[in-house]
Amino acid sequence: MKPVRVYLANDTSSIAAGAERLARAWSGRRDVEVVRTSSRGAFFLEPVVERDSPAGRLAWCNATADDLPRIVDGAGGTPIHEIPFLRQQTRTTYANFGLTEPLSLDAYASAGGFGGLGAARSMAPHAIIEELKISRLRGRGGAAFPVWKKWEVARTTPADRKFVVANADEGDAGTYCDRMIMEGDPYRLLEGMLICARAVGAVRAYIYCRQEYPAAARTLEQAIRAAGDAGWLELDGARVEFTVIRGAGSYVCGEETALLESLEGRRGVVRARPPHTAESGLYGKPTIVSNVLTFAMIPAILARGGAWHAALGTERSRGTAVLQVGGRVKQAGLVEVPFGLTLRQVLEQFGGGMASGARFKAVQVGGPLGSLFPESKLDIPICYDAFAKAGAILGHGGIVVYDQDTDMVDLARHFMAFTADESCGKCTPCRVGSVRAREMLERIQSGRGDVRDLLLLSELGETMKATSLCGLGQRAPYPVMTAIEHFGTEFTDALRT
Repeated sequence: MKPVRVYLANDTSSIAAGAERLARAWSGRRDVEVVRTSSRGAFFLEPVVERDSPAGRLAWCNATADDLPRIVDGAGGTPIHEIPFLRQQTRTTYANFGLTEPLSLDAYASAGGFGGLGAARSMAPHAIIEELKISRLRGRGGAAFPVWKKWEVARTTPADRKFVVANADEGDAGTYCDRMIMEGDPYRLLEGMLICARAVGAVRAYIYCRQEYPAAARTLEQAIRAAGDAGWLELDGARVEFTVIRGAGSYVCGEETALLESLEGRRGVVRARPPHTAESGLYGKPTIVSNVLTFAMIPAILARGGAWHAALGTERSRGTAVLQVGGRVKQAGLVEVPFGLTLRQVLEQFGGGMASGARFKAVQVGGPLGSLFPESKLDIPICYDAFAKAGAILGHGGIVVYDQDTDMVDLARHFMAFTADESCGKCTPCRVGSVRAREMLERIQSGRGDVRDLLLLSELGETMKATSLCGLGQRAPYPVMTAIEHFGTEFTDALRT
């Protein structure tokens, strides 16, 4: 009798939720073939087990080893695309997640993989960049800079060598979209980087992978070997050499110039700009540094055309927003939707509302440097301009929800202590300012502070925002200042009377 094929995610979060235990429990059985795939990203339902049916994939959510007889019989499964969390999304970059086997070149190609690279190989470099200009793609990191502009600068800057670097040092709390790509769809990242290499004239590529992502680094190395053996890394008669570099464990190495310092073998310290990296980056040569998600969006744009991408989203935020919803919500997971939905819609439609017994207090978007919003600010549209107007950043799309038990003074202290710990020390406003701010918040928290501390925190925050060398120091005051703005009574109640 032919064994029943079941699909189980091999993603780190899925494994943490019990997927590996199921795989071990079912290993050696003759009636079941377990195929490890990328994850759907609905982590509140993990472990999710899927199997084929005449009507498409069926899913058994929060599965246990005892569910195997039902799965083999096909009893009680839910059609995967009827799950509301997935059905309401518009997935483009993550369209094949849950379907592809991470290291199978055949599976990637059969799902449309390398179509964008094929298109790029038939185009002149300037035409590739023009397609990106039409797409209006902006980098999916903190700055949200138009991608085509960086590529055009690198293409037109004369040099004997040029580089492409994937910033995979994903360090923001509550973010994991880059890790999911590296672990679950590594060829998509390689394809995006290859398209970039052809557009700018690079033959060397690096992936700077966060030290805490060992599984991602191993998967990437295997993918590079497989793609190289199959000839996919060849461009115009020359092979693009890929190297995976394991990061130094420093948050500031997520800043592109500190990352390049680390790549060159030095301590990760921010460089002054200009010159920008597209003109003078790695070893003083033109270098494109983008995060994993940005590169992963490139293949679909080249395969389907820039106009397709530009038709999604809002006027100045085109395409889809990739969000990672977590904290005190019922449904934690990855969400991909066109720009324009409000925070409230995302939390209600995809987060499923607050976890049992929890009441909403605040939400932070954009990692540990992101602003804190109260309930009254939840109707802000998720797009770059609306967030900038509200004094916030979308960043890498991490959304963390806090409940009524959160001490906002302690939370503000925690974020400033994080900045003090992670500052590279290159500039005084960040190096000294973060320590002084942390000390003031500790004084307030212990009941020894007074109103002068709040005034000084405001002045210090404005100085850090205006004079710090990079985004770490410039953004560090935002969680503190917005916590004071929206939850000021908690700070004044803690002051010495």
